[in-house]
Amino acid sequence: MTDSHPEKKAKGPLTDLRVIELGQLIAGPFCGQLMADMGADVIKIEPPEIGDPMRVWGRGDYPLWWTVCARNKRCVTANLREPEGQDLARKLIAQADMVLENFRPGTMERWGLGYEELSKENPGLIMVRVSGYGQSGPHSGRAGYASIGEALGGMRYLCGEPDRRPSRTGLSMGDSIAATFACTGALAALHHREKTGEGQVIDASIFESVLNVMEATIPEYTVSDYIRKRSGATLPNVAPSNIYSCKDGEFLIAANQDTVFARLCGVIGQPELAQDERFSTHTARGLNAVELDGIIDDWTQTKTIAEVDQLMEASAVPAGGLYRAPEMLKDPHFIAREAIIDTPTEQWPDLKMQNVFPKMSKTQGEVRWTGPQTLGEHNENVYTSLLGLSKAELAELKNKSII
Repeated sequence: MTDSHPEKKAKGPLTDLRVIELGQLIAGPFCGQLMADMGADVIKIEPPEIGDPMRVWGRGDYPLWWTVCARNKRCVTANLREPEGQDLARKLIAQADMVLENFRPGTMERWGLGYEELSKENPGLIMVRVSGYGQSGPHSGRAGYASIGEALGGMRYLCGEPDRRPSRTGLSMGDSIAATFACTGALAALHHREKTGEGQVIDASIFESVLNVMEATIPEYTVSDYIRKRSGATLPNVAPSNIYSCKDGEFLIAANQDTVFARLCGVIGQPELAQDERFSTHTARGLNAVELDGIIDDWTQTKTIAEVDQLMEASAVPAGGLYRAPEMLKDPHFIAREAIIDTPTEQWPDLKMQNVFPKMSKTQGEVRWTGPQTLGEHNENVYTSLLGLSKAELAELKNKSII
């Protein structure tokens, strides 16, 4: 079983770090998950009685996202709206390397937990702040979710079919991207602290995180007034790179590079296409993408997915299936890479989830336990060992709804 076992020895490159996580929902907690996966002692503080909303997000009776985003974390409760709860957080942060939060800017300061105050007692503290708009600027005080950051950062406008309203990816990409940038910033700040002893604040906004993965969209506009448009399953002027129909489903082929395209032409039995002026160059293929996709689709429709996959692999043409969970779980490459692992718990005996990533040759992290199911499960473990509170003191704090 991989239920909550804080005594299990951590593995990974961050085992000497302690992180206090105050965030909720996705962006902050995903950043904390990345650190916990790498071995950091992440102590998550949740509001008593209700906890992180992620505990109940999911399909009805299956709120399984929590088991992933809270894995490897010790979870305690503290009412940060009350002075006694703030004091508990302050004492934990004084013993930590980092504090992570994703509240609306100004919230931590109202609670007496701003960086200026916290760093007086802990000068090397690294504060990681994730928000919709950032800690400064005219919109900093506005509420912001991933969907808003994706829209402002330019991603939403480009998602979907050109003749319809902008779509979304089906995942909270803005949150995950912001969390990853926040983690990168935190590790860079840690390197700086090792050299100077100085802590600092990491200000990771969702909209700027999205903006930073928007490729050349800004330079393209400033130089040539070009604004990219929605293009559905393809990228503008990149062909062939599309989803094609087979006898038993759909399959993705990406052969836009000249040498790869030539190999694809040989596979489909039309090697002359590689010299055809309509398709002989990257630019020409982009201009004639619809016609080219039609030629390839006519060929794939005569074969099964397995047949196309085998032919593409034999000719070193990048291609792959449109995987869902069932396909991932039985793919031998996923199995060999241990990309998905068994994490059974008493409540979910068949639970599987994605493994710790990226892989490291010497300091690989691991999933030591899944997100604890009981709210405040580690209150006694954390508050007695780190703050020296007695069981009687804990009982009093619980009676007062502080924990």
